[in-house]
Amino acid sequence: MLDLSIAAARAALRAREFSAAELTQAHLAAIAALNPRLNAYITVTPEHAQAQAKAADAALARGEHGALTGIPIAIKDLFCTAGVRTTAASRILDPFVPPYESTVSANLRRDGAVMLGKANLDEFAMGSSNMTSAYGPVANPWSRRGDNRPLVPGGSSGGSAAAVAARIAMGATGTDTGGSIRQPASFCGVAGIKPTYGRCSRWGIVAFASSLDQAGPFARTVEDCAILLGSMAGHDAKDSTSADVPVPDFAAACARGVAGLRIGVPQEYRSDGMAPEIEALWQQGIAWLRDAGAEIVDVSLPHTKYALATYYIVAPAEASSNLARYDGVRFGLRTDGEDLVALYENTRAAGFGAEVRRRIMIGTYVLSAGYYDAYYLRAQKLRALILRDFTEAFRTCDALLTPTAPSAAFGQGEKMDDPVTMYLNDVFTVPANLAGIPGLSVPAGLDGQGLPLGLQILGRPFDEETVFAVGATLERAAGFDARPAVCAGA
Repeated sequence: MLDLSIAAARAALRAREFSAAELTQAHLAAIAALNPRLNAYITVTPEHAQAQAKAADAALARGEHGALTGIPIAIKDLFCTAGVRTTAASRILDPFVPPYESTVSANLRRDGAVMLGKANLDEFAMGSSNMTSAYGPVANPWSRRGDNRPLVPGGSSGGSAAAVAARIAMGATGTDTGGSIRQPASFCGVAGIKPTYGRCSRWGIVAFASSLDQAGPFARTVEDCAILLGSMAGHDAKDSTSADVPVPDFAAACARGVAGLRIGVPQEYRSDGMAPEIEALWQQGIAWLRDAGAEIVDVSLPHTKYALATYYIVAPAEASSNLARYDGVRFGLRTDGEDLVALYENTRAAGFGAEVRRRIMIGTYVLSAGYYDAYYLRAQKLRALILRDFTEAFRTCDALLTPTAPSAAFGQGEKMDDPVTMYLNDVFTVPANLAGIPGLSVPAGLDGQGLPLGLQILGRPFDEETVFAVGATLERAAGFDARPAVCAGA
């Protein structure tokens, strides 16, 4: 039961082969067994899950069902959930219980999904390792052959990716600001998509960088990601950046194939020091698509080399503005002081972790008088050039194929002493956020140590259908069926 895809479980529930209550209880039992080891969930919500499963069974008995009726999922603890603590993995929000529901999680509940709990993440979604959570790091369910030392699951949505990989959730929500869905999907051997900016509402999601953040799903198959995105997406009048565009049948697009499509291969993604295994997998992916009927074309994205630097100016600048609201006055942690300034200082010193403080300081610096033009304004001009590169590339191709990450999962504690080295994990993913285009990571193979590697498909704005078609073709060709060492039901 725990190994079923969302599509298969949905069909079995509708055929009454088992109940939503049974499926939910199996996942809750698996969480109880594995979460102490993985720390994938900050908060588990068995009472909510059982009540929602009971309602799902009643709906199924009446012959009524939504797209996800009875399907147990994890919600990243960045999405506000009415009556359920939402922490953003930060001490400063430890006591916060929202009185309202994020639009994305409300859409999933509308379609019958069952919330198992709130998944762990890097604090305020700032990180590529899930080591910055105030509630402890998440352990990747995968391990190197012959080496049981814990690995990172990627970040920031590492808890969501680990939960799906370990079979303690059938799917999960994530957010992607610079690769925070795609990189952990690659590290954990699951599929994950960052849709076009504006495809999913940001209302009710704790903000990191407002012009970059975008919600998206994790699942163990491309089709399951398509099913989840179909529920999550849609226009929302409460979000001024939400796009008023139709939500197509993403799942149907998975069966299209790639015959006649032109797939671009950007030369700039061949970075110095990239592992030979990742280059080999990239070439294998190109061959799979060519064999499936696609035409492979070389394209150039000349401003890609500036993307990482641009991102680490724009994102911290927006973060420094967004996080100013956490002051100990309105909600969350409050540490008193002798006056208002001391209250602010004490609350933020106690509530924010080191990485969050670092990014606030960077963002405040680049926005300050005398540096705004030199850094932030120049970064915005480069961002426009990066978007123009993608626009030009998509004149000659229908989608792009790249590696997802420059390495497989690394060990907990590795790279932590050098923030710049850590930031380089996002080198292949941040351009898509700066341009606002969709990107999907698909597990496509294992490295020499038995760890999963992903391939990334990038598409035109609001053309997730083509991205899913290419991703499903790669998935079929790769036949990725490896399981992590720590896995429910193994």
